[in-house]
Amino acid sequence: MGTYIARRLGLAAVAMIGLTVITFVVSHAVPADPIVANLGQQASQRPEIVAAFRAKWGLDRPLHVQYLTFLGGLVRGDFGVSINTRRAVTRDLKQFLPATVELSTAAIIFAVVVGLPLGVLSALYRDSPIDHLARLVSLVGVSIPISWLATVSLVVFYAALSLAPGPGRLGPQVPMPPGLTGFYVIDSLLTGHFATMRSALAHLVLPALVLSSSVMGLVTRVTRSSMLEVLSNDFMRTARAKGLAERTVVVRHALRNALIPTVTILGLAYGSLLSGAVMTETIFAWPGLGRYAFEAAISNDFPSIMGVTFVIALMYVLANLAVDLAYGVLDPQIRYS
Repeated sequence: MGTYIARRLGLAAVAMIGLTVITFVVSHAVPADPIVANLGQQASQRPEIVAAFRAKWGLDRPLHVQYLTFLGGLVRGDFGVSINTRRAVTRDLKQFLPATVELSTAAIIFAVVVGLPLGVLSALYRDSPIDHLARLVSLVGVSIPISWLATVSLVVFYAALSLAPGPGRLGPQVPMPPGLTGFYVIDSLLTGHFATMRSALAHLVLPALVLSSSVMGLVTRVTRSSMLEVLSNDFMRTARAKGLAERTVVVRHALRNALIPTVTILGLAYGSLLSGAVMTETIFAWPGLGRYAFEAAISNDFPSIMGVTFVIALMYVLANLAVDLAYGVLDPQIRYS
């Protein structure tokens, strides 16, 4: 197992370096001019201001020198200084990343809690009303655009019915918890700020449900398909013929074998949520990595773009590694050497 993990991490390091090359080339190949985006039209017409801006941010150097400078900082854990915020990119990532991780984790939890049982029940009671409900949830979840669902949810549950709090991570009069981890729910729980924790949980529910809708539909569909395939196998009939309880047959024999495709989907979906929560974070005024990446992209903030891309790719790699290790737990036939 240790050898396998070391080999995977070595391959991941090579992939990460390749990713930085692609991101660097693409971000510098776009036709937009970072000078105009950051200085404005009038200031960008003055050569002395443009020259000073290029020299300050290293844009006057050859591209290969800029890339090697980025790699040198990356080895030290330094992504440079953001052109947009004028702060260290590492500091910005520490501020915005926990909000996105908290939101994405809550969305994955909602998707599993709702989608997994619904998929199992749909397979067990095929063509029943609950099966039709599961298919409807799956179809709606993967079909409705997140931006539309987020807007409608905010209008209905906040503006019209007042069942959900407003946008943001906390209420207007609620103090922020001490910054131990950056996760408001965990920090407020650890420090005993229970009023803050209640506000953080209340603000987390609606955007997490909206963000989980597509994953929930996908989990339901994949679980149902996998369960139907497993239930038709001979070993399931053998387990029932031995007189095992139906719950044991379903949970220990059917579900465990059917979870491998679902776990794969969850690993990929978690990385996708971390990188694709831009619309949800924008509509719900959630100060996360998606909004930060969007603002960096429209201003051609190269250091921030490189930093965000690297962190998201690293999360993808770690999520896929966790999925691969989970295979060995779910299926005893899988062994790593």
